[in-house]
Amino acid sequence: MLPCTTYSCQVTSPRTAAAKGAGPQPEDAERPRLTRDAVTKRALALADELGLEALTIRKLATELGVTPMALYWHFRGKDELLDGLVERVWSEIDISVDPAAPWADQLRGLLTSYLTVLRAHPAAPALLARAEKMKGEAALAAVEITLEVLRRAGFDSLDASAIARSALWTGIMLVMSEPGFNTLDEAERTELQRQQQVTLATLPSGKYPRLVECAKPMTACDEPELHYGFGLEMFMAGVTALAAARAARPAS
Repeated sequence: MLPCTTYSCQVTSPRTAAAKGAGPQPEDAERPRLTRDAVTKRALALADELGLEALTIRKLATELGVTPMALYWHFRGKDELLDGLVERVWSEIDISVDPAAPWADQLRGLLTSYLTVLRAHPAAPALLARAEKMKGEAALAAVEITLEVLRRAGFDSLDASAIARSALWTGIMLVMSEPGFNTLDEAERTELQRQQQVTLATLPSGKYPRLVECAKPMTACDEPELHYGFGLEMFMAGVTALAAARAARPAS
C-alpha cells in the first residue's frame, strides 16, 4: 500500500513504498528536498533559457525529478508559478540604501540594482510586465523604499508614485530595447549590425545627411554598458530636473 499524503504520493516510487519501514534508501537520501525555493530557482533558470511560453509544469517536474502533481503542493498552476517567479525576481534586488547619502544617489543605487537583476534574467522583463499588481513582501518592500526616498527628496505622493512607476517601466524598456536582446548570438549580432550600418550609410546623403553621419552609432549593438548607462543617466536627469522645478514652484 502506498503511503498517501498529498505530497508523498506524488514523489514516492514503488520501490520506496515496498521498502517502507526499512529506513531511507541511498537514492532517497541523496534526493534534495523539494522546497518552494528550489522550485522557483529551477523554474526561473528554465524560463531564462527557454522563455516563459516554453516553461510548463510538466517540463519543470521533469527537471526536478518529480511528477507534475508534486509541484501542485507549492503552486496550483502555471499562473501561480509565474507569480512565484515575479516574487523571486523582486527578492534579488538590493534595496539597501545609505540614509546619509543624497537622495539622488540612493535612487540611482536602487535603479542600478534593479537593472542588474533584469539583465541577469532574460525572462525577468516579461515577468514583471505581466504582473497585474504588486504581490509579495519583496515587491512591496522595493516599492516602499523607493517611495520613501522620493518623499524625502521633497516630491509629493502623486509625483513620487508617478516616478516609481516610471522607474519600473524604464528598467523593463531598457532591457527589452537592448539591440539583439535575447535573440541573437555574437556572430549574428555582428552581421546584423554590419548590414544595418551599410543600409544607413548608403542612404542619399542629400536627403538624410544626419542618418548617414550617424550610421555607426545608430546601429551599434556591441556596447551594452553605454546603452544602460545612458538610459539611467537620462532618467536620473529628468527626475533631478523635476525636483528642482518642484522646489522652485511658489507655494500655494
